[in-house]
Amino acid sequence: MIKLLKFITEAIGWLQIATSPMLIGIFFGALVYYSNPSKTNLIIGISVAILGLIFGMLWAIRISKTNGSIEFMSKIIATPELDKKVNDKN
Repeated sequence: MIKLLKFITEAIGWLQIATSPMLIGIFFGALVYYSNPSKTNLIIGISVAILGLIFGMLWAIRISKTNGSIEFMSKIIATPELDKKVNDKN
């Protein structure tokens, strides 16, 4: 049961890591297409979006193998300025 929960959390972290480059690729692909809608620009826009997806997947795989996706996401989401005590001057 614990292994299943760990797998699910790692999978969710993996998807979060892979999604951001994919969304960036979709955004730039849409910019390419909507700047001048044509069949050629549609193909280029879809290719840019697919490249974003592939880059995101490769990045998520690399992160999962080195640190683990949950550890990586927890470092990104962490807010160290909130962890400081009120009396700390730093």
